[in-house]
Parts: sequence; C-alpha cells; structure tokens
Amino acid sequence: MQQGLVVKNTGSWYIVRCDDGAEISCKIKGNLRLKGFRCTNPVAVGDVVNLEMKNDGTAFIRSIEPRRNYIIRRASNLSREFQILAANLDMAVLVVTLVNPVTSTVFIDRFLATAEAYQVPAIVVFNKIDLLTEPEDRELLDAIVYLYRSIGYTVVPMSTLTGEGVDALQEQLRGKTALFSGNSGVGKSSIINMLVPDARLRVGEISEVHHTGMHTTTFSEMLDIPGDDAGHIIDTPGVKGFGTIDFEKSEIAHYFPEIFEVSKDCKYGNCTHTHEPGCAVLEAVEQSRISQSRYASYLSIMEDVEPDKYRKPY
Repeated sequence: MQQGLVVKNTGSWYIVRCDDGAEISCKIKGNLRLKGFRCTNPVAVGDVVNLEMKNDGTAFIRSIEPRRNYIIRRASNLSREFQILAANLDMAVLVVTLVNPVTSTVFIDRFLATAEAYQVPAIVVFNKIDLLTEPEDRELLDAIVYLYRSIGYTVVPMSTLTGEGVDALQEQLRGKTALFSGNSGVGKSSIINMLVPDARLRVGEISEVHHTGMHTTTFSEMLDIPGDDAGHIIDTPGVKGFGTIDFEKSEIAHYFPEIFEVSKDCKYGNCTHTHEPGCAVLEAVEQSRISQSRYASYLSIMEDVEPDKYRKPY
C-alpha cells in the first residue's frame, strides 16, 4: 500500500503526491464517507493518506493517517454539516480588506476563534492598503491593526500593487504549510500569484452591484513556494461567511484570548459574560479594555450554538 499527501481536491477526485514525487488521481472508498464527522469532504488537502492501487491502474484512498490538526467551517448557514478546509497546518492566513470589498470584524473574529479552537496559529493580512487614500481610512487601518496586535496576533498590512508588506508575509511563511482563506474579492489569488509565480491563479473582478468578490477558486490546492525551505500554501475557495460549529458554549470565551484572560476575575466560575453580576468581562468592555467589536463577535458565536438555531421548522 502506498502513502502520500493530498495536494488537490476537486470535489470528486483527489490528487495525491507520493514519496517519489509522482502525483496520482484518486477517488475515495465509499465506506470512508460514513466514518467520523458530519462533513462534506472526509478527505482534505494536507491529509496523509494510504492508497489502494487496482490492477487496472485506478487508485483509491483507503484510509487517512491521524491529523495533527485541521480547520473547518460550517458548510452553509442553515446546516450542521461542516467542510474541512485543510489539515496538518502550521498556520492559517486570513486575507481581509477594509475597502472593495469590506471585510467585517465579525468574519475576522469568527475565523480567528475557529483557528484557536483547532489549535492552528493564525495571522491576519490586510490587503489593498494602497486604496486607503483618505486620512480617516488610514486611521481605521491603524486602529484595527493595533487592536489585533494588542491581542497577540501577527498582522501584515500589504499591497500587491506597491509590494508593501510582501517581504514581511514571505518571512512569516518560511518553512510553513499555511492555509490561505478570506472573502471573495480580497485579493487572495493576487497575493498567491506574487508568492508562487507558477500558480497563475485566475484573478476575479469585484461585483459593482454588491461590492463583493466573485469566486475564482473552485477547489482546494497545495502550492509550493519556490526557494529553499520556503513553505507551502493551501489555497481555498473564497467564502462569504464563516459559520462556526461544534463549539461548547462554556468554551467560546477560551477562543478569544483577551476575554479568556479577563474572565479569570469573574465572580462566578460558570459566567457566560452576558448578564451576570460581578462579571469582569462586562466591566472590561464598559471600560474599553476589551473592544466592543470583539465582544459583539463573541456574542454572535454564543448565539450560533443555541440548540434551536438550526432546527428546521415543521
């Protein structure tokens, strides 16, 4: 039985890179779909898999080696199923923009909370900073960058047009296997084309009607950054929303580092940080020691895990 690394997922086929460098097109064994989670893709890019080779030359993925980690998102807003974005990651890179299109802080925080939950270190790339020409736009960028850096996240402001920030991002990626994710239209493909010139990813235009991006990546793929010890990028389709899943209500605060730190001073050990007397988190929000936007994101995830949230009406 051969072993290899899944480097591409087209939905029905998987490309597996074996130890000798050969890449084999595979399908998955039917019973593999029934194991494990309620996921739309039991095999993900980054998985190490075992292959069964047939006499006619076809290949099947028979089993998956234990994952070091993975990162997931809800398959749709009204679903309990989820999609595994990638597995065995050193880093998750979230690409966002403040204009054309606007990425909401709720989207950023949901992604970061999910990365925390699945123990994947995350960084935030603010792309298209060349478009921030008004003083108030630069002030907003500075404020948001300061917010996430003060929490402890690495933040890279950059522009593919001017090249600003590209070296800083390359340094972060050195020797790492990194998932790239973000809303459609934030310039993820343009960034990857700079880092991996041979990738030649299709760059989409921005919808004039809704000021949102149009999907240009339709499958997940691992791309090798050229150079010694330069790392790998896992490109994923652009996502419009980031629905969290399988979070325990009592653990959500753990995925917001600044809320978790302050929560140690709450009066009650089972505090939900929503209404309780003696809640140190509510006090910190009132005193602006925890940002209103981050607290609002925390509440939105708390609402996500309500038991009736995804129950279908009869």
